[in-house]
This record gives sequence, C-alpha cells and structure tokens, in this order.
Amino acid sequence: MFSKPNPTTPPPGRRPAGRSRVLRGRGPVTALAAALLGVTAAGTAWSATPAAARTTAAIRTCAVSDLYLSMGAKEGAAGSLYWPVRFTNTSTSACALRGYPGVSVLDGAHHRIGPAAKHSGRSYGTVTLSPGRTATAVLRTTNGPVGGPCEPTGTYLRIYPPASRTATLVPVPWKTCSGVFQTGPVNTDGTF
Repeated sequence: MFSKPNPTTPPPGRRPAGRSRVLRGRGPVTALAAALLGVTAAGTAWSATPAAARTTAAIRTCAVSDLYLSMGAKEGAAGSLYWPVRFTNTSTSACALRGYPGVSVLDGAHHRIGPAAKHSGRSYGTVTLSPGRTATAVLRTTNGPVGGPCEPTGTYLRIYPPASRTATLVPVPWKTCSGVFQTGPVNTDGTF
C-alpha cells in the first residue's frame, strides 16, 4: 500500500547527508579562483603583523659602540648633588635608549665602592637619538654626610646604557654620601 521511504534516497530538493555539493558546469577554473582567493586573504592577514612589527622595530637600540658617555655640569639643591651622565650618539644612524642606566662607583683598581645606583622611580619613554644628539640620565647623592657617612671617593663610574650588557668606564671623582645613590631614566629634558 504505502511504500516505505528509502533511507539512501533524499527527499526531493535536498541532498543526502554527509555528501558535499559539487558545482557542475563551472569546472577547474572556478575551483582555482576560489583557492586563490583563500590564499590571497590568508596572505594579507599574515603580512599585516610583520609590517607593523617592522615599523616599530625600525629604530635599533643604541649599543655602547654607538655612544660617547661624558658628565654634564654638577648642581646642588636642598642637600642633594645632581650630576647628569650624557649619552651622545656618535654613530651614523639613529638609535634609541629606553629606561635606566646601570651605574656603580669604582676605585682606581676597578673594585666597586658601595652598592650600585638605585632607580629614582620616575616613569620613562623611548628616547630616539639622531647622530650627534645627546640624552641624559641624572645621578643623585647627598651633598655631604647629611644622614650618614660618605663612601671613599671613587675614580670611575661604570655605566651600562639601558638594555646593554656592556659597560663604559667614565673617569670621574664620585663620592656617595648618606647611603643615597640614585639614577634617573634616560631623557632629553635633563630631569631626575
């Protein structure tokens, strides 16, 4: 009387489950165009990240060999002594410095005197130095034994530019007093 539906035959207008639809009459050109569109879209998405990274990484970090380190003019204020370390780009291309230098006091035999300078805690940004340009990081101690004794006077400052594992020795008489030895970050406004 009534015929049972055949489980392998789909109802009219529907395709069988588990089978993919085949485009007829369009041939390999359509399949190739679809594949190329997918590859182009994937390539565009893939190349967006490296292009952005190249823009950000275009300025390299200054190496010790790019820099001439010297001392600026000392200043005293409110019982403190401030002395800027000057970082001058002597290379032929721009480079960047970001953060605090590492600074310690050495005697004539290159032995460290007292602890290394602590960071002042001031916020900082990236400083880009064109060839011949200078940035500073200001050092601070007390102006004499205000709250404790002074260390022996050093002969050199051993200075690591930010992000560097190589130091430069700057011949300078430095005396840390009252246990206060701080450095500010590298900046172009000469602030501590």
